[in-house]
Amino acid sequence: MKRSSYYNAVPQVPDQWPIKKALTLSDIDITHPFLTLSRQQVETNIVVYMTPQDQEILRAEGQVGFNAQDDDNGDMYVMRLKWRGSYYNLIGKWGKVVRGKGLDVGKEIRLRWFNGCLHFSVPQQQIVPVPPPVRLVAAPPMVQDHWPIRKILTSSDVDTTHPFLPLPRKLVEEHILAQWTPQEREKLRKEEQVPINVQDYDTGEIYGLKLRWRGNYYNLVAKWANVIRHKGLGVGQEIRLRWVNNCLYFSVPEERYVTATSGPDNWPIKKTLTLSDVDTNHPFLTLPGKAVEDHILFYWTHQSREQLRNEHQVGINARDYDTGDVYVMKLKWRGSYYNLIGKWGKLIREKRLQVGREIRVRWDNGFLVFSVPEL
Repeated sequence: MKRSSYYNAVPQVPDQWPIKKALTLSDIDITHPFLTLSRQQVETNIVVYMTPQDQEILRAEGQVGFNAQDDDNGDMYVMRLKWRGSYYNLIGKWGKVVRGKGLDVGKEIRLRWFNGCLHFSVPQQQIVPVPPPVRLVAAPPMVQDHWPIRKILTSSDVDTTHPFLPLPRKLVEEHILAQWTPQEREKLRKEEQVPINVQDYDTGEIYGLKLRWRGNYYNLVAKWANVIRHKGLGVGQEIRLRWVNNCLYFSVPEERYVTATSGPDNWPIKKTLTLSDVDTNHPFLTLPGKAVEDHILFYWTHQSREQLRNEHQVGINARDYDTGDVYVMKLKWRGSYYNLIGKWGKLIREKRLQVGREIRVRWDNGFLVFSVPEL
């Protein structure tokens, strides 16, 4: 489908906002002002409507300037969209917007692209997904199944040579930092890491760890390797976390996470292709770290996973489920995500892949199997 027809197919309704986000602590930090937006949303709802010239500038320079309008009051700003790999930052006059509108954690911002301009709005009603950011003075009863942060452990989470547990920024800021004092949050902003008490809810053991801010996520570091060894943590296990009375509690249930068995119609990884996925000048397919580690690396041998950790990329066989063609490709570890490289540019051309098409991926008998259903 041509881009021009795709543009015309999207009705521009005044109250249609395809991008909505609850503001986080880093979004309103005026010392380093930027608004973080997910790559898929930006490329599907903003970049695809830019002119080819602006798209090329974004690809070549990593950022592009444009006008942004506050639909609540009509104010215009000159802003820039900066590509950060797995996400985008809105920079330029963002700090001025934060101050001018009095933005705070939990407020919702809505964005859309219309007539060559980025429009945004922050409704008056504040969306508060978490309790007010005040310190708890009395611990609520520890309900066994009440854990607001849950994560399936991946191979990088249980690597004792580089021990850290990455946690999504949104969850940490809503369920942990929201209960800190302003002084504690300010210390984290300035020093980028703070020591915290961590208690194993299953055994009662206490650890001294640190919470480190890494931009789009947070890392739990320091004694994390001790936790891995003491509890014998492995890929696929679920860890649950919550903050109560100045302490981070965690629990790892005994039940092991089991990945669904692959079948002809079972595709555990599905992704809508973005602009960077179909760029033949720098060909690579980006896949989420959690999905790759849960549904691909989970089936690898220990030696293969160790090779990926040490060399950051491994050669693999990939099979096109639609045609039966086999390709020699590489899976490259990029930290919080993975890139599929090698013959990806050839696949883009042969299958005529475009933004918006869906690719499905699974691991089956030593092959990375993929399919792109016909529209």
